[in-house]
Amino acid sequence: MKNATDESIQALLERIERQDYTIGIVGLGYVGIPLALVACSRGFHVIGFDIDHGRVDDLNVGRSTIKHIPSEKIAQARESGTFEATTDFSRMGEADAILIAVPTPLNKYREPDLSFVVKTTEAVAAQLRPGQLIVLESTTYPGTTNEVMRPIFERSGLVSGKDFFLAYSPEREDPGNRDYETATIPKVVGGDGDAALQLAVALYSQLVAKTVPVSSTATAEAVKLTENIFRSVNIALVNELKVVYEAMGVDVWEVIDAAKTKPFGFMPFYPGPGLGGHCIPIDPFYLTWKAREFDISTRFIELAGEINTRMPYIVVEKLAQALDQSSAKGLHAARILLIGIAYKKNVDDMRESPSLKLIDLIEARGASVDYHDPYIPVIPVTREHASLAGRKSVEFTPETVRGYDAILIATDHDNVDYSLLVEHGKVVIDTRNAIRKAGIATAANVFKA
Repeated sequence: MKNATDESIQALLERIERQDYTIGIVGLGYVGIPLALVACSRGFHVIGFDIDHGRVDDLNVGRSTIKHIPSEKIAQARESGTFEATTDFSRMGEADAILIAVPTPLNKYREPDLSFVVKTTEAVAAQLRPGQLIVLESTTYPGTTNEVMRPIFERSGLVSGKDFFLAYSPEREDPGNRDYETATIPKVVGGDGDAALQLAVALYSQLVAKTVPVSSTATAEAVKLTENIFRSVNIALVNELKVVYEAMGVDVWEVIDAAKTKPFGFMPFYPGPGLGGHCIPIDPFYLTWKAREFDISTRFIELAGEINTRMPYIVVEKLAQALDQSSAKGLHAARILLIGIAYKKNVDDMRESPSLKLIDLIEARGASVDYHDPYIPVIPVTREHASLAGRKSVEFTPETVRGYDAILIATDHDNVDYSLLVEHGKVVIDTRNAIRKAGIATAANVFKA
């Protein structure tokens, strides 16, 4: 069997340069699909791998499975012959590079769950051949690529840096962000050795506007954690400031808007009902867990996590207080309409959404909760909130709104008529400053939380 030295690095680089190179992408979700579309647009042949048969079937008939990605783009990639999706992982040997973008959640003990990464690595290892480039994009703790993945690959007898090439390049997707997309976001790349780094940089340079090489896979893994910990800590800060300033009669949103006029030394972050998404609520705890191996505590990170995790409870208390002040009916037995199940506006992504926690907390107090979300017609099965699966978004009309004792804005989608909420809602709790951002004057039935 030939090893990678028989086909020189230069030959591999030349194949990447002329797009004579097949890219396999494992995980066809919010990271994998945009990456696949960019690669197809650059002329590469892409094989997408996923365990979800329904998703694969949809993609193969040109139907998008993600709200903000038009089906036309999927159909165009299919019609051009550059993209195909499959559940057949035995085909991984057909790919010259395999980019892995699978979930890295936390388990019930808030410890890293690398089961998806491990299972994928084992599937790739079963088909591993000389010359292949393997890149992990999933967020994880420093050391995962070399300490977890590399030993599994090398059980085959092939050696990293000699027979195959291993790298890490963290995804930086921001679903719904119209200012940045996959192709325009710089890509950090770390390799297990110089050859792996060279190949990974060459490949991503074909896909994105700028690559940022770093010294190792562990450094690249740490970059991603640092980015998300930065956000988590700063969001926790403004969440805490919101509570403090509210007690003083000061509007934290007005404070932030004024502070951000400073052209240096300040970056605006905004409070909310809790953290959501696949990154910010989860990634900091990957470093917290890994730090224990070195007998180091991460008190700052853990404190931020505690503050952010506490926010849904604070919102529910604010809801109860508003009902006490404005209605003869308290929270117990009240009918609540929650606006937004998605974790952020204008997307159909509800992973780790604080809205799910809010429903549980409100209903534990004896109230009933319906929701309206123009992007999520039905709540799917989730690991921590399985009992909510199957609930459907209610119709959004003046009559519907008037039928509830309170409206709770948890997600500030742009295509929600907030003036209708203010006009017809008995009590409106705004956790996102959506009413003011919509240019609607302050009303007596509106409470910020």
